[in-house]
Amino acid sequence: MPIHSRSSNHGRRAIVVGSGPNGLTSAALLARAGWQVDVYERNAHPGGAAASADTLGLGTVVDLGAAGHPFGVASPVFRNLDLTSHGLEWVHPEVPMAHPLPHGEAAVLHRDVEMTAQGLGPDAARWRSIHGHVIEHIDEHLRNLLGPMLRVPPHPLRMARFGPVAAAPASWVVNSAFSTEAARALFLGSAAHAIVPLTMPFTGAFGLLFGALGMSRGWPVVRGGTGQLVEALLSVLRAHGGQVHLNQEVTSLADLPTADAIILNLTPAQVVRLTDTADDAGSQLSRPTRRRLNNWRYGTAAFKVDFLLDGPIPWTNPAVAGAGTVHVVGGSRELIRAEADVAAGRLPRYPFVMVCQQHAADPTRATGAAAGKTVVWTYAHVPHGYRESRPGEIAGLIMNQIERFAPGFQQRVLKQVETSPADLAAWNPNLIGGDVAGGAMTGSQALLRPGLTFGPYRIPQSRGSANHTARLYMASSSTPPGAGVHGMPGAWAAQAVTQDFTD
Repeated sequence: MPIHSRSSNHGRRAIVVGSGPNGLTSAALLARAGWQVDVYERNAHPGGAAASADTLGLGTVVDLGAAGHPFGVASPVFRNLDLTSHGLEWVHPEVPMAHPLPHGEAAVLHRDVEMTAQGLGPDAARWRSIHGHVIEHIDEHLRNLLGPMLRVPPHPLRMARFGPVAAAPASWVVNSAFSTEAARALFLGSAAHAIVPLTMPFTGAFGLLFGALGMSRGWPVVRGGTGQLVEALLSVLRAHGGQVHLNQEVTSLADLPTADAIILNLTPAQVVRLTDTADDAGSQLSRPTRRRLNNWRYGTAAFKVDFLLDGPIPWTNPAVAGAGTVHVVGGSRELIRAEADVAAGRLPRYPFVMVCQQHAADPTRATGAAAGKTVVWTYAHVPHGYRESRPGEIAGLIMNQIERFAPGFQQRVLKQVETSPADLAAWNPNLIGGDVAGGAMTGSQALLRPGLTFGPYRIPQSRGSANHTARLYMASSSTPPGAGVHGMPGAWAAQAVTQDFTD
């Protein structure tokens, strides 16, 4: 049945479908610009994949999706919205990231390039050389990279300097530049956030940018859970008169009230499905747009396991204990092999495991009845849509990986909650097959999101078929600059809306 909302005589009206960070960013910006804004969310709680809940019990705070935020703390639009004045508090661990290695060694990324380089021995100078210019001009690089690629970059000289390492496969970068396992593992662990084989072009960009962010802006968490970032966005939205409607699943554009603009915080598959179920004949999308969105490919999955421990993880190397994010896989060759296996549809024996120790910065994650206990957030990269061959298969692999570098870890586990790729997609339909990036970052999709178009945030409609007068827009991780809790796809979509409706 149609979704009803308040009527208005106060100018332009926008509807946002989906209350993830990108949808809420669009909504907040448009509301601040004087638009009447309504956000519709299928779940009982807003936030999409940026939510928190007490899934482990005892009053714990567990991030259901995104956990560490190197892009969030550096986000130009979050700064523009002044989220810290609306309750958002970034808190930093002692070190942003660590990568335990065999034989008790560990590579550590500090919030300082010199300190990081000093731990890399003979690779110190090369590490400074590769990262130094990005760190020194991080805001200019972010203005280049956190937007559409099919445009003249605002800082072309910076882009030219960034390009040679960024365009190369991360595996080539480390084999060409570094001689130590510590430097190779540190760079490749950051590159693995692309969730694609590390032998592919453009994975160097992830290794370079994630590392540079950690050494400049840090790799913080949100005090009280990632859901508090969503609360800050909601605070901005409501301060300007916007409304959020929960438990309102939109299955057709015909369900929505009349509006000037509809912003879809959805991936291409959902956009096609939503526009195909409208009450007129056929799709509301233009044929080229429908074809482009139908060709969108989804990628590798995450299998998430949260743990409640009776104390901290007993890392062999104590330097790892102070890290907010820990990349657990072994050496560089193991990491390259693991990511290649997953992309080929094979489950690695030793998968890449990301561990977030939010308690290293935010002790509020376990208080009250949970005081003295430790909440640990983890996921492993697994093949798209992976289904376990037996219950507990992936949790067992994750525990075994951590146990390699923290003997006694398994004995400290009091409780665990497993979230499979199917569970992720059931909770948030944007996470198709467990893909947390909104689409594979392979081939042209690494740069052209969602496909080859000069208008990535606008959704062209077919002539004469639309039963809705609203113009359509997309604001999700399937649009530039891609995945990450930074709100930039939402910001660009809001800009497209305001440009289209400027008298």
